[in-house]
Amino acid sequence: MIGGVIASLPFMVQPLRNAFATIEAEVLESADTLGASRWQRFLRVALPLAKPGYLVGAIMSFAHTMGEFGVVLMIGGNIPGQTKVLSIAIYDFVERLEWERAHVLAGGMVLFGFAVIWSSLLLGRDRERSQN
Repeated sequence: MIGGVIASLPFMVQPLRNAFATIEAEVLESADTLGASRWQRFLRVALPLAKPGYLVGAIMSFAHTMGEFGVVLMIGGNIPGQTKVLSIAIYDFVERLEWERAHVLAGGMVLFGFAVIWSSLLLGRDRERSQN
């Protein structure tokens, strides 16, 4: 679990970095002129404005973890019922020459990937609309 989180961290950091970078300085300065402390500006202004970045980062991190193979296999091994993720299930089916099952799971992962990309694009569009 921890290894998967660490391996997926870059997929969370980049959307968060972009979300915080899009916050205009005038908004934070306005909170400053109203007497907000640094922590209040962060918690009450910056964090809510960066919400789409957290959502995109969570979606991308989850998708990456679902498809992760190396970290899960190296750290967690292939413990039945405990460390089974889709990529390892596909690997097991291929090892047992159960090609049809492997293809069904791989197709499901492709559909899942498209759903992740689609939801990320929708979140980006919503953010653009709210800024205009």
